[in-house]
Amino acid sequence: MAVVISPTELQALEDCLLNKNGDVALHTRFRALFTLKSLKSEEAVQIIAKGFKDESALLKHELAYCLGQIKKTSALPALESVLRDTSEDPMVRHEAAEAMGAISDLSSVPVLKEFAKDSERSVRETCEIAVDKIEWDNSEEGKKHYASLNEETIPLYTSIDPAPATSGLLQGPSKEEDKSAENVERLRKELIDTNLPLFKRYRAMFALRNIGTPAAVDALASGFSDDSALFKHEIAFIFGQLLDPHSVPSLLKVLEDKNESDMVRHEAAEALGGIATPEVLPHLRLWMNKEDAPRVVRESCQVAIDMWEHENSGEFQYANALGNAAPVTVA
Repeated sequence: MAVVISPTELQALEDCLLNKNGDVALHTRFRALFTLKSLKSEEAVQIIAKGFKDESALLKHELAYCLGQIKKTSALPALESVLRDTSEDPMVRHEAAEAMGAISDLSSVPVLKEFAKDSERSVRETCEIAVDKIEWDNSEEGKKHYASLNEETIPLYTSIDPAPATSGLLQGPSKEEDKSAENVERLRKELIDTNLPLFKRYRAMFALRNIGTPAAVDALASGFSDDSALFKHEIAFIFGQLLDPHSVPSLLKVLEDKNESDMVRHEAAEALGGIATPEVLPHLRLWMNKEDAPRVVRESCQVAIDMWEHENSGEFQYANALGNAAPVTVA
């Protein structure tokens, strides 16, 4: 059920997200964004779409993600415009394509197929996966899966994922053998097999997430050896969903690897902020203040520290921009 707020509150969220005063901290703008996402309204879509004029690639990437999660077709023109803008950061364009896949309207397929030939690998791969997802959503298996869901269904994760988990694990493990060492190893092999289509490998990835055991975390971490930044960034995102401290060593290794793609390091930083164990905070502070670090890494660490402080504060809700967000501790 969507949240209902007053026009005055909605305007306050817009002013905050779009930084109309010019002095709103990035992490505070993120809280406004996720509050708008929770509204799931047409007004929220319109406000979020205005943010694509911002100069922060990190923020625009997150705007696209939230539009996909709201799942309204009214967001498709703005997302297509971002995807078509070859001057835009590839990280933002990729997220626009992924959001189109999340909305899953058949009208997006021709556009996604067009950009599956893009010069940027992360954009090409995202468009390929998004087409496969839309086709799966409209397949017999997909329709049967969605028909089985109802208001009483409690999903393991509320996100709209870029690919469904492997068949039999769509709602998580239903029997003990699903969690067996043999099954985890089978899925790990699918995950790292570069001869398989990306969509099939992604399905194995989300199946391992749904299993969620330490062995599954280790299997997922083995994917960080892949040469696809898109693939690795999705593993880091999943670790941010699992919130398992077992993934911290591999995430720190990614964050601190200067040769790693910015989009992978950014996702690792935010995952660490969500896991919020004591040992991650000094690393996040270090990279937030490193002047020679890429901007998206610095900004991600700033947002991650705000997440870390939220997780350790006793606050119930992160998307609370209608309340007061605590300042990020810089020192």
